[in-house]
Amino acid sequence: MAYQNTNGCISDSIEILDPKPLAAVACDAVHPPIVASFNDRIRPLLDCIDKLRHLNVMQEGIQLPTIVVVGDQSSGKSSVLESLAGISLPRGQGICTRVPLVMRLQNDPNITAPNLQLEYNNKSLPVDEIGIADAIIHATDEIAGHGKGISNYPLTLVVKKNGVPDLTMVDLPGITRVAVQGQPEDIYEQVYGIIMKYIVPEESIILNVLSATVDFPTCESIRMSQKVDKTGERTLAVVTKADKAPEGLLEKVTADEVNIGLGYVCVRNRIGNESYEEARSDEERLFSTHPLLSKIDKSMVSVPILAQKLVRIQASIISKCLPEIVRKINDRLAANLAELNRLPQHLTSVAEALTAFMRILSSSKDSLKKILLSGEFDEYPDEKEMHSAARIVEMLNQYSNELHSKNFEKVDEFLMEEIMVLQETKGIGLPNFLPRAVFLNVLQRKVTAIAASPEDFVGKLWNYLERVVIIVLMYHCENYPQLQSSTRRAAQNLIAKKKTESVDWVREIIGMEKLTDYTCNPDYLTTYSKFMAQQHTFMEIMNDHGKYSMINLEGVGVIDVGHLRKHLDVVQQAFDLKMRMMAYWKIVLMRLVDSMALHIMFSIRNMINKEMENEIIQDLMAPHGGGIERMLDESPLVAEKRNRLKKSVKLLKESKEVVANIMDRISLHDDHERD
Repeated sequence: MAYQNTNGCISDSIEILDPKPLAAVACDAVHPPIVASFNDRIRPLLDCIDKLRHLNVMQEGIQLPTIVVVGDQSSGKSSVLESLAGISLPRGQGICTRVPLVMRLQNDPNITAPNLQLEYNNKSLPVDEIGIADAIIHATDEIAGHGKGISNYPLTLVVKKNGVPDLTMVDLPGITRVAVQGQPEDIYEQVYGIIMKYIVPEESIILNVLSATVDFPTCESIRMSQKVDKTGERTLAVVTKADKAPEGLLEKVTADEVNIGLGYVCVRNRIGNESYEEARSDEERLFSTHPLLSKIDKSMVSVPILAQKLVRIQASIISKCLPEIVRKINDRLAANLAELNRLPQHLTSVAEALTAFMRILSSSKDSLKKILLSGEFDEYPDEKEMHSAARIVEMLNQYSNELHSKNFEKVDEFLMEEIMVLQETKGIGLPNFLPRAVFLNVLQRKVTAIAASPEDFVGKLWNYLERVVIIVLMYHCENYPQLQSSTRRAAQNLIAKKKTESVDWVREIIGMEKLTDYTCNPDYLTTYSKFMAQQHTFMEIMNDHGKYSMINLEGVGVIDVGHLRKHLDVVQQAFDLKMRMMAYWKIVLMRLVDSMALHIMFSIRNMINKEMENEIIQDLMAPHGGGIERMLDESPLVAEKRNRLKKSVKLLKESKEVVANIMDRISLHDDHERD
């Protein structure tokens, strides 16, 4: 039994009927009067579904159990509904039903006169039996327009009457393949779309109205229902006009060539001005005395049998589906409430706006610290570009490899640059003395050759950082789009400044490397001594004027020194200069990489901790920024989403209350039975 538990959530434990297969339920019909004695435990469920339908809970994607009446044009759909309801519906040539007609039949033995209500366009109009057909035509014209066009907007007819079965059905426009004058050319496609919308859900029972005068497999309504219900397990067939084509009807309904899983019911509808009592009497006489029709099993004939089957099938499908409906209402309500709570607070004062703005800045700074400084990426686990600490290390390694891979000297020109510098810087002085100016000259040439690489690196790095910073800021500002343009502009301006600062810093570093040759790193002397240990062997080969001129020098590789023998006067100094430069150049490159890493991390930290907040505030408060008051103007997208969610939550809460009240009634009824 369903109940509302302590946390306010409707339980989905509902035990109303023995959950028989629908086909078994359909076969249980006996010979009842048209007014079935409807179990008090079932009637509340039908009321529940009708109220949910009235609330339009289906717009939330929650399908309701529905008996959908379909049939080809002139198959007798409206006549079947007339027979079940005992009222007159619009008749005529062409499509009589131009909009979905939701017919709610409610048996009330305590009233003497029928109570009819027509509901459409948020109106509820009382009508009488005599004027019901005209009232439906008028309402249809208001919904679908005058003429022969159709509409998907439903019209509801509530019939409270003594002697009708408790049923809710949806009558759909009849299927026609060829448009007649006044109908749209795509009338078939429009009707097809409406029918499919109603019969596709698994919760729908298809009441397929077939004329006995046609071959069932040729009926378009059969083809449509078979597309969505191939086994026929949720399709019940009603065969009309049995009196006009009795020959072979028994074979047609027993052979079941079209897979009607819930069975067939043959009926004779009211003809002309017959009263409904006369029609039922004539129907009973027809199926009892006709030489062919009387052979059809009595559980497959008459409007009362049809009513009984529909009531039982409807009760079974509602009992089967209601727990899932309850679960879907609870799940959708919880999801929408959570989404509504995630929306930004609707700001109504400058103080609230300022608080929200400072919260955005704080959360943005925290995210950037995690991403850029701490190497955490839990906020963006699947976006590798946002794993910024790792990406920065990769870029630094690439920068280092690029610097170390630059080889400006060809092996076959070994020492030629040094020899040329020594020759061009000769002066009056002691022989075999290496002036400092010579070393600086070579150093400046090498530094100048790689000067572009550090500038290119900082440009690439800050371009990457700009993307990361903007992604983070836009994420934290997404609920306040009015802030995004100002925040993006501030971030771009700040990154441009930081890039300029880094370029200026690189140029200073390059300038310092050109100006002074200095290091206290002991590796310099160690490396220089190791390289110079090869000088003796080198000079022996140089002084050997034989044919052998190859030597393998550490840090250089295998070289041919034959071209150097014509410069013996300076080659020893050149070798010394080369070894000094090789040892020192390692220090320079290491310094350029290490200092770059320190500079970048220092700049990023300052940007996050100090400069970013000031830049964003200054831009927001500038004349073009609009000030903090801009946050009071809620984004149209956010406002629309908030209103949509509020309406959805209201609808779902009302639906939840409807189900809870119905379940309370059922529970109370069971308690009285036990007493």
